[in-house]
Amino acid sequence: MYLHNAYHPPAIYITENGCAYADQDRDDRLVHDPERTHYYRLHLDVVSQALALGVPVAGYFAWSLLDNFEWAEGYNKRFGLYFVDFDTQQRIPKESGLFYRDYITQ
Repeated sequence: MYLHNAYHPPAIYITENGCAYADQDRDDRLVHDPERTHYYRLHLDVVSQALALGVPVAGYFAWSLLDNFEWAEGYNKRFGLYFVDFDTQQRIPKESGLFYRDYITQ
């Protein structure tokens, strides 16, 4: 809202928005990450409210699709919507990734 009211940009893009957690609760088919799902739900709801108020949000990009190496945290914290087993390179969807998919397709 601040950017919209102060600078009147023609479009606002929210990039690399996400949160890091250890993501230890998983099986071979799904990673359970309720904290990240909650984080995205709150942020996407606020983006929807801003759009309803006329803010020209043209894009929202979750950080990141896949877990990766982070300079400050190494492999300890995970940001991705998909879990990466770095030993086997297996990709496992996270609940937050399924939530994000469903939210943006509605």
